[in-house]
Amino acid sequence: MRMITFLTTTGFLVAASVSQAQVATPAACEQLATRPLAGGGITSAAVSPAAEGPPATCRVAATLTPTADSEIKIEVWMPLTGWNGKFHSAGGASGANSAIGGSINYQPMQAALRNGYATAGTDGGHTGATLSFAPGHPEKVIDFGYRAVHEMTVTAKSLIATFYGAGPRFSYWNACAAGGRQGWQEIQRYPADYDGLIVSDPANAWSKLQSWSLWVWQAAHETPASYIPPAKYPAMHKAALDACDALDDVTDGLIENPLACTFDPKVLQCTAGDNDSCLTPSQVDAARKIYSPAKNPRTGAEIFPGLMPGSELSWGSLAGPEVPYYATETYKHLVFNDPNWSAAARPINFDTDVARAETASAALNADNANIKPFLDRGGKIIAYGGWTDPLISPLNEVNLYKRVASTVGQVQVDRSYRLFMVPGMNHCRGGEGTDTFDMLPALEAWVEQGKAPDRIEASKVVQGRVQRTRPLCPFPQVARYSGRGSTDDAANFVCAAPPATGSRTN
Repeated sequence: MRMITFLTTTGFLVAASVSQAQVATPAACEQLATRPLAGGGITSAAVSPAAEGPPATCRVAATLTPTADSEIKIEVWMPLTGWNGKFHSAGGASGANSAIGGSINYQPMQAALRNGYATAGTDGGHTGATLSFAPGHPEKVIDFGYRAVHEMTVTAKSLIATFYGAGPRFSYWNACAAGGRQGWQEIQRYPADYDGLIVSDPANAWSKLQSWSLWVWQAAHETPASYIPPAKYPAMHKAALDACDALDDVTDGLIENPLACTFDPKVLQCTAGDNDSCLTPSQVDAARKIYSPAKNPRTGAEIFPGLMPGSELSWGSLAGPEVPYYATETYKHLVFNDPNWSAAARPINFDTDVARAETASAALNADNANIKPFLDRGGKIIAYGGWTDPLISPLNEVNLYKRVASTVGQVQVDRSYRLFMVPGMNHCRGGEGTDTFDMLPALEAWVEQGKAPDRIEASKVVQGRVQRTRPLCPFPQVARYSGRGSTDDAANFVCAAPPATGSRTN
């Protein structure tokens, strides 16, 4: 036996005796194959030998059937040696179009194993990266929306307890985009499942996000003259940087605080014929719409916020020639139940169709700002997002943070919820900013030791070499240059309130 101290959900340090993890043998793994599951069954349990990186692992596969129409595939992986006493899940799926599930995401599970965690994954209750399963199967939609991850989590913890003789001391979630949506479902619907979650660039407001994706596409395709060819993106990007890069007193190719940027693409309007360095009047109008929030044409109510200055180089993701895939799948199979529907042939109505999508996609939405039950348990959230995300407006994440603070109170948010916005970072990773960092140690220190993260060190790595470091700061703070030393060295920056230069309204 050994004695450890840890933080309870009320914040008090207590001492507890915790047994060293029992010896996990191959025989113990194989015995799990006969272990009964309530609402499902184990399909295999066997040891995978140690490989380069991951240790020898007990790999359990199961099919969960919480309803008669459910078929949720999960896998639970548990290291035979070196278990750190914790559970870690990452959600999402693998392969192309992974935001709509249909497969188990093995890559983050392998990473978790290498670091000593037990881990689990699920296919979300269906096969294939499509929502074509949805018509006529409301229970499967619920499984994909939120139930599959919860059932996976409960089952994984139970198997861990059986295998090791003790359940996990702490449970963590770490995922981006679709996995961020799943994480917010856990926070909002199942506050006891995880002690701490990292949720980034989340697709949490699913139906509004997909409607906005079509807003962006339709803005760029309203007429043939509206389309902005990718060859013009660099000129737009340079103009945005010229307008807003220096607002933080450092000219470094990044817009530190896009909320203070009031860039108008009309500065690029062509004056002497069309070319790649300018925008035609129709293209200016399209760009203005893309930067602006999607709105209900009848009521003026905002549906979803727009893209931020600095994101122009990746506008082809939503404003390119192809209709956005996830929006198409959502409207085809959840909203219209018409596999032949196309936004090119039948553009959506941003009043009636958006309202219809809200109802049809309700199980996928995780947009409830009242997360008090999770926070009252002592749960911790680290959220992060890229300011140049071209797939999900970063203002979605900022607005969610503000709504949570307004709902539960800033004091409780300050104790339990941090948002870190990354200048120049695209969707989850990539872009021109410092997109290499690890939030998990900060989350563990917060959950297990009560040490809240005041800044996260981040790097820009190109071809294996660190080119720049910067601190990521808890919103609404930004990284402010001290005035001395290299602007490529995080040591020369502090986290502080942004300069008083106004703010963006959308």
